Amino acid sequence: MRAFGEFCRRFARNRAAVAGLVVLLAIVGMALTAGLFFPDDPWDMVAQPLVWPGQDSEVPLGSDLMGRDLMSGLFHGARVSLLFGFAATLAALVIGLTVGALAGYYRGWIDDVLMRVTELFQTVPPFILAIVLVAILTPSAVTIVLAIALVSWPGVARLVRAEFLALRGREFVQAGIVLGMSDARIILTQVLPNALGPIIVSASLMVATAILLEASLAFLGLGDPNLMSWGTIIGAGRDALRTAWYIAALPGAAILLTVLGFNLVGEGLNDALNPRLRNR
Repeated sequence: MRAFGEFCRRFARNRAAVAGLVVLLAIVGMALTAGLFFPDDPWDMVAQPLVWPGQDSEVPLGSDLMGRDLMSGLFHGARVSLLFGFAATLAALVIGLTVGALAGYYRGWIDDVLMRVTELFQTVPPFILAIVLVAILTPSAVTIVLAIALVSWPGVARLVRAEFLALRGREFVQAGIVLGMSDARIILTQVLPNALGPIIVSASLMVATAILLEASLAFLGLGDPNLMSWGTIIGAGRDALRTAWYIAALPGAAILLTVLGFNLVGEGLNDALNPRLRNR
């Protein structure tokens, strides 16, 4: 508890990180209360098309080309975007942690093979690969998460490998080997806990990247057709950019604030978790 309290104090000293955390809490609050404030389907047409924000109290943020409530879409879109962001990041972490841990711990030919596979994925532009994967597998929540995870894990794998290479020769790891601990136990209980700091920071930034990728795919019409995400709203409003720019601007601002919040929190976590920055 004392270490956690010290971590919180270091994090709180970064005002930008605290502001980012407040923004993220507001976005999470939108996601959690979407069903409470807007129980109806966000796809329902509830007003006249192209009602501007402030014109009708029934739709405070206006309506889109089909007469759908934009505020309802933003609240439900927060839930969808965060779900994709966290799910894709979790999947990428599982792949990246596994590959990086095996490569960094065993080294030798295992390291060579796994790193060549990692480099193979890194040679293809991530967004192009995501588009191809979703188009081939047909757009759905599962395929989008899978595509984002497959283009996101190489960076995690390289980071984990570097941490494991640095920790592999430490005394506590060698002591575990001498005591006869299994490789899996050493990796999970000795090395991985000491490498979590950079991984946590990287994961916070990966969530922001995953949200951007999902929004980009939805904008291109490759999102899940049954889910209302911020990218879907922007894509639906691109035909009215000159006459009703607010349709794309509102979800665009939501994406901007969410990504900025995750980046600020990531920087704050980096400052709080990095022992070399404790005396800043």
